[in-house]
Amino acid sequence: MSNPTPRKLFVTTALPYANGAFHIGHIMEYIQADIWVRFQRMQGNEVNFVGADDAHGAPIMIAAEKAGVTPQEFVARIAAGRKQYLDGFHIEFDNWHSTDSAENTELSQEIYRALRDNAKLITSRTVEQFYDPVKNMFLPDRYIKGECPKCGAKDQYGDSCEVCSAVYAPTDLKNPYSTLSGATPVMRSSEHFFFQLSDPKCTAFLRDWALDPSRLQPEVANKAREWLEGESGLGDWDISRDAPYFGIEIPDAPGKYFYVWLDAPIGYLASLKNYFAKTGRDFDAFMKDPSTEQYHFIGKDITYFHTLFWPAMLHFAGRKVPNNVFVHGFITVSGEKMSKSRGTGISPLRYLEIGMNPEWLRYYIAAKLNARVEDVDFNPDDFVTRVNADLIGKYINIASRAAGFITKRFGGKLSNPVSEGRTTNRFWELVQGGAEQEIRDAFEAREYGKAIRQIMALADEVNQFVDTKKPWELAKDAANDQALQDVCSDLLHSFYRLTIYLAPILPALARRVATLYGIERELAWADLQSSPTAIGKFEHLMTRVEPKMLDALFEMPAAQETGAGSSSAKASSSVTETHPHPGLPPEGEGGNGGAIETIAPEIKVDDFAKIDLRIARIVNCEHVEGSDKLLRLTLDAGEGRLRNVFSGIKSAYQPEDLIGKLTVMVANLAPRKMKFGVSEGMVLAASAKDEKSNPGIYVLNPWPGAEPGMRVR
Repeated sequence: MSNPTPRKLFVTTALPYANGAFHIGHIMEYIQADIWVRFQRMQGNEVNFVGADDAHGAPIMIAAEKAGVTPQEFVARIAAGRKQYLDGFHIEFDNWHSTDSAENTELSQEIYRALRDNAKLITSRTVEQFYDPVKNMFLPDRYIKGECPKCGAKDQYGDSCEVCSAVYAPTDLKNPYSTLSGATPVMRSSEHFFFQLSDPKCTAFLRDWALDPSRLQPEVANKAREWLEGESGLGDWDISRDAPYFGIEIPDAPGKYFYVWLDAPIGYLASLKNYFAKTGRDFDAFMKDPSTEQYHFIGKDITYFHTLFWPAMLHFAGRKVPNNVFVHGFITVSGEKMSKSRGTGISPLRYLEIGMNPEWLRYYIAAKLNARVEDVDFNPDDFVTRVNADLIGKYINIASRAAGFITKRFGGKLSNPVSEGRTTNRFWELVQGGAEQEIRDAFEAREYGKAIRQIMALADEVNQFVDTKKPWELAKDAANDQALQDVCSDLLHSFYRLTIYLAPILPALARRVATLYGIERELAWADLQSSPTAIGKFEHLMTRVEPKMLDALFEMPAAQETGAGSSSAKASSSVTETHPHPGLPPEGEGGNGGAIETIAPEIKVDDFAKIDLRIARIVNCEHVEGSDKLLRLTLDAGEGRLRNVFSGIKSAYQPEDLIGKLTVMVANLAPRKMKFGVSEGMVLAASAKDEKSNPGIYVLNPWPGAEPGMRVR
């Protein structure tokens, strides 16, 4: 069943920021897109599936400086580690490129000129912002810290307070300082360029594009409506940054560079152009063809850029706009967001290193995915049950129960009881009654969970059939040979069909099954129209998940993953990030690309003296009802009273392991009111920068002889 007129598709995933290895959020998104791409190819459609590293911006420039290399060298180290992840999880991009490329420079400058000269949507105005007189650069918000103007909390970032959640401008901070040099920033004026998203013609276009009911998911369209119809409307977009900056120069504006969010999505086009140049195709003709369809898979945290800036930028530059932007949620573990939550990270490389089958994860994620913007939860127990029960117990079991009889008793030859009307297998009735079309429609709509439920319901029917016919009983009497061959052939024809349905999700397994049936190519949806006549030697197709593997995945320190192939640098695995949010450097960003964090900016002795560190004895420790991360510690710091402190160390310690032990606490930290009570300090613990690949937490334990109340100097 192939399309009479093949579609021409251009498909992308969000570009990962080139400051660290892939995290599980990337892998989830790539699996989602890869399944859809494989399904489309099985329909006979032309698909061009490209990705790239998002390489520009101040965070990478600064990280490269700390590492003592050029930004290009820093990005190259990260890019060198991509292949092992993509190959490991059977994710097949046609091309992988970089936004720091000749193609992206050319396209970004072309689009800018079109917006400036033709659409008249570029304006400039003078803005004032903090400037670091030591580093000689303007400071993004997250490179500025100070005292919160609302609650007075110290060491808060320049855009929001982590203590009271207040949002403010960096100029509102009290006693601000640069996190790069420690210097007090000064105010300076600079000319910035803006894309006038507030222009009525932009708003009118976006209203038509984003609110078209056939385009965005309902919840995404509703969010776009909020932005478009809000009281303040759409604001103009600051698209420039001042030197020094690692990025693409703005034409006719010396010392000015495109803000990373302008050139990053253009990287989609740049990667496609690079791919077409390699394969001798006409990029411009393809993108101008009205039949070309353009789709982007992204995480929900970057919806604003992809549903407002990106289509407006393309439209008013005279280019094709996306047909759709497919938005997905985050990935969590047992209901907890994977950021810096203790013990909830999954390292994709660790998953592969301990020998876990990548198609287990592809199947499990697919079973959880739908077309809505919902988080996908990885539950270890559910993972084991679903993979073992569905893939092994229902699907693989069909072939393993029938293949041996066919090869040993009938030389591998299959009869065709279905076409000859000799089957009572209800599977075929359901297939012909519309189940197959429902599976196809579900894949098209990215309703993978629905497709899998339908496939497994069909597998249930096949297993009921085999339980009824009992081929192992038929095999005891040679007089039953025809019935035995028919039953086992029926099972293997069903298995063949189920394999085609599952091929977008399980591509490596599908290739092995195709070989079993004598097909030495990728399976296509059109193969459903034919039936195999023989099978080759049957070999075991998939093993079960052992629960101890999950223990190893979550509990054992992993080998450190560098961008070059040995270690992961990004702390958050909850979202698929293309690059920092405006002004936000990546959390835990450091120059070494490894699991050990880069040393923080230099401080003075007086700065350290402000922190009162005390020896404390853990008098009591207990679980906190309703929290998956916290333990409640009762501490004696030699004050003649006891303190209550909450600590996110539950993944590493049992309460009884800590009672009676000495530790180190921050004694002069302002009390913090939490959901579970007031925390009166902070216990110190060490952990790796990459808490997914090395989830160990190590509470500081002083040497014997130290007493509660002693100050750590």
